Amino acid sequence: MYSVLASAVNHPDTLNRYYGLFNRRILRAVAESGVDVDVVSPRPFAPPIGPYSAYASLPQTEAWGAYTVHHPRFLYLLPKRFFYGLAGESFSRRVPPYLDRELDVPDVVHACHVYLDGYGMLPYVREHELPLFVVAHGTILNTYETLPRAVRRNVRETLDEATGVLCVSNALADRARELTDSDTVSTVPLGADPDRFPVGRREQIRRELDIDEDATVVLFVGQFTEAKGVREILEVLPRIDDPDVTFVFVGHGGGLSDELRDTLATAGRSPRLVFDGLPPLALRRWFAIADLLWLPSHTEGRPTVIYEAMASETAVLASSVGGVPEQVVDGETGVLVGPRDPDGLEAGLRSLLGDPTRLREMGVRGKQRLLERGWTWDEHAKRVRKLHREALE
Repeated sequence: MYSVLASAVNHPDTLNRYYGLFNRRILRAVAESGVDVDVVSPRPFAPPIGPYSAYASLPQTEAWGAYTVHHPRFLYLLPKRFFYGLAGESFSRRVPPYLDRELDVPDVVHACHVYLDGYGMLPYVREHELPLFVVAHGTILNTYETLPRAVRRNVRETLDEATGVLCVSNALADRARELTDSDTVSTVPLGADPDRFPVGRREQIRRELDIDEDATVVLFVGQFTEAKGVREILEVLPRIDDPDVTFVFVGHGGGLSDELRDTLATAGRSPRLVFDGLPPLALRRWFAIADLLWLPSHTEGRPTVIYEAMASETAVLASSVGGVPEQVVDGETGVLVGPRDPDGLEAGLRSLLGDPTRLREMGVRGKQRLLERGWTWDEHAKRVRKLHREALE
């Protein structure tokens, strides 16, 4: 086998246990497949006071099952639009010397994001002549033209240096090929594992959560932000007067959660079903009882939450952006609508709420599609290992 050093600024830690969970799942799948994995997840220097002062108590290393996570410090200032380039420079200066002191040189460096992770590791891979793989999830490539000039330059340098640019969707792969050598670009989808979703306990879980067994549960999972389509949701919610529909919202950050609760209360619905920072086990229970996931995002890569909906036999109503049309077959496993279109979102929602049999059939077909395409974490790890081994031959 071989060894991997993974870089993942977005990774859970003792203070933020649900931050970057998709990266945790990626790296766990690779490590549990027999690869020797270490992870570096840099953290900002802690200010003496304020919401980020707790970082001072974060240990240098944490054990996360199959691998250990290292937390060297670097300079990360806000707002990002002014200081994001400086953060990349601090990462690239401070993290490689830490790795030389604390860890053996690996066979492969796997950066979980193009920037900061990939760029910050450039001095290290150059010094040790290592293959570098970078993962593109969506944000950096989708917003490339709006990034500060210094960050755009750093992103291009990283893409050009990378042995492999692993994109989570074909749409992102096409975008990456516009920016760098197409021979290095490939699509490596993420996934979800159906056996982790307790769909067989649907009726029991509904009773435990005080959800009527005949209710149609419409679930949103994502940040409470405009980019995730929450403004459109706020516009549509008061228009839906069906008492048999239960809306549930699970978020992790963003500034629209209070407005969402207010809108639900004004519409005569329960604001108690808006959750911020729900543990993964609890979230999988909501997926297991949901009839429909709606995700009217403005931009996306291939959202992990759609894989999770497919794994739990939940139909999908989503915007036709990024790699979403690669996941959702319009009219078969869900319904696609245009982004920033509340009227289209409402029409799509009403068409599904009025046909529960269709919803169930879409959910079943979604799970079949997930398994047929190999969109699981085990299959993802196999694809990653294959690319790593090809670079080492």
